[in-house]
Amino acid sequence: MKKYAILVAGGNGSRMGLELPKQFLLLKGKPVLMHTIEVFSSIDSIQIIVVLPSNQIGYWKTLCQEYKFNIPVQLVDGGETRFHSVKNALTLVDENTLVAIHDGVRPLISKEIIAVSFSVANEKGNAVTCVALKDSIRQTNHDSNQSVNRSNYFLIQTPQTFKSDLIKSAYNNSKHTNFTDDASVLEEAGNEIFLIDGDYKNIKITTADDMLIAEALTK
Repeated sequence: MKKYAILVAGGNGSRMGLELPKQFLLLKGKPVLMHTIEVFSSIDSIQIIVVLPSNQIGYWKTLCQEYKFNIPVQLVDGGETRFHSVKNALTLVDENTLVAIHDGVRPLISKEIIAVSFSVANEKGNAVTCVALKDSIRQTNHDSNQSVNRSNYFLIQTPQTFKSDLIKSAYNNSKHTNFTDDASVLEEAGNEIFLIDGDYKNIKITTADDMLIAEALTK
């Protein structure tokens, strides 16, 4: 089946206290988003869609010229929320295909995990990357808290990969726009979610500490 990757890069850098959006910060000498695109471009027969805020697209094109970055991608304007951004990108995805939706600021994703996600999604309709919790956790409820079994919980990562017909239908019919991941949109539509193993190195760069960790992991 034809494959797509939607890379969502809508950050503005505010949580890092920087003016430069995190997808444009330099990792090993080039912008974070370029690393992410390079990994996905190694998958055969894939079409890459990059979602950026409209006021960042011109700067991205300038960076591509500066770094001689010529991997072909389709650019899409981001929306008011992540939900709207992904929905905009899905309009470019053909029917009867597979689509992986990934955070543009997870540059350390492996080709192997991406390949598994496409394979499982082709078989089961979706594949959602996750890792087990390492730390003990407690659940709070107003003034009290209690220990819970961490083996019942997982940290959700991306890519989250789907048969295009399923995820497009879920987005088009959803009555809510505050979802923070795509599996939740599909689940709302009544679909079972299938988990696959992720990687603790597949971090999402959100804070300054994350950049330090990413630099260390790439050395």
